[in-house]
Amino acid sequence: MDIHASTLSELSAGLAAGEYSSEELTRHYLGRIEQHADLNAFITVLPEQALESARAADQRRREGEAGPLTGIPLAHKDIFCTRGILTTCGSKILSNFKSPYDATVVQRLDAAGMVLLGKTNMDEFAMGSSNETSWYGPCQNPWDESRVPGGSSGGSAAAVAARLAPVATGTDTGGSIRQPAALTGITGLKPTYGRVSRFGMIAFASSLDQGGILALSAEDAAHVLGAMAGFDANDSTSVDRPVPDYAGDIAAADLGGLRIGVPGEFFEEGLDPDVATAVRDALGVLEGLGATLVDVELPHLGLSVPTYYVVAPAEASSNLSRFDGVRYGYRAEGVSDLLDLYRRSRGEGFGAEVKRRIMTGTYALSAGYYDAYYLQAQKVRQLITDDFRKAFTKVDVVMGPTTPTPAFGIGDKTDDPITMYLNDIYTIAANLAGLPAMSVPCGLVEGLPVGLQMVGGHFEESQLLGIAHRYQGATDWHRRMPEGY
Repeated sequence: MDIHASTLSELSAGLAAGEYSSEELTRHYLGRIEQHADLNAFITVLPEQALESARAADQRRREGEAGPLTGIPLAHKDIFCTRGILTTCGSKILSNFKSPYDATVVQRLDAAGMVLLGKTNMDEFAMGSSNETSWYGPCQNPWDESRVPGGSSGGSAAAVAARLAPVATGTDTGGSIRQPAALTGITGLKPTYGRVSRFGMIAFASSLDQGGILALSAEDAAHVLGAMAGFDANDSTSVDRPVPDYAGDIAAADLGGLRIGVPGEFFEEGLDPDVATAVRDALGVLEGLGATLVDVELPHLGLSVPTYYVVAPAEASSNLSRFDGVRYGYRAEGVSDLLDLYRRSRGEGFGAEVKRRIMTGTYALSAGYYDAYYLQAQKVRQLITDDFRKAFTKVDVVMGPTTPTPAFGIGDKTDDPITMYLNDIYTIAANLAGLPAMSVPCGLVEGLPVGLQMVGGHFEESQLLGIAHRYQGATDWHRRMPEGY
């Protein structure tokens, strides 16, 4: 078996057994990144820094100070600030920005001894569902390079799916970890809002954004979440709550008596029949492991997309006002005055989708429209949250498809933003309610992966990871690799 076909957990065991060094492992993955550069999964690759970190990890191991993540290579989505390294958010306006500090997530994984290979491609400022809005060009899906890997964490998803990195970070504002995980056949975890620090994670929509993980297995995600999670005084939305032993918890997971809620709203018109079949088959596997399926209702699910596309652009309008060409980032040349500097720097620096969302959000927050749009959207957001709260009085977890279809072709939806937005119909509600959610691979439709989505109660990541771990112990979908990789 090729070394890159191994999960993070298997690589960790191999390092501990002395089968290879971190430097050898890192050289292997750097070689694969170079070999498959056409995927456009990375914006920045750091060979010299990665090898230096790998040697430091090997030294740490020789001194008896290695943990389960020490010496394991990873990639960061290019939305996490990295000291002295380009942090672009996939945008021209930050194409020359080197952060003076590390994001908390970056700090914590570095402290765990992980080796940073590079920064991955993404939709500009995380605004997109296909990784096509990146100023650096679209990333390709390794399962079919004419198709999208999903977005906005498409580069991270493609890198893990193609085994260019064993694990990568991502962010999820409306499904941007789970949706690309589903379209590339890997495991994606969005934790509870506040579980992982947002400090140094460049903001899109502050009440929705959450950092998370793209990995090959639930076990891998559990190890990484254990290092990432926890209170951070630098983040006012960070929750001061003990971090469970996620990796230990999943080993003891038992699905006997588990009640799985299956909302009818997840299986209505718009869902590809073959995707529905794959998801139903996955639910059948979980039934065979001792779970019980229960019909539940999420009556306001259909309103999640319009609600999201009022709330998220409104927050983006506020957050992106900091990019003005004055302090850092792209600055237009030959300007006539300060107002011209603002207009031209933003006009030349932002892409079309970012401009569309800024304008939409500014309109929703403007005098005369705030009450009609933004305030109403927040009320509907509460109704969606209440739907989940009621469902969780009857069941332990809610499941359904992650996306309505497998990966679509590059360019297929770029001229129709509404159709693109509807690709996140099943994922957005978890963000609006601040709930933890996962996507795990559950089948192939015409040779393309599809995902099973699991949504849990607040801070129930251990339960979700345990369910996913048991499912992956009974199936091999997470082991499938795209041909040629």
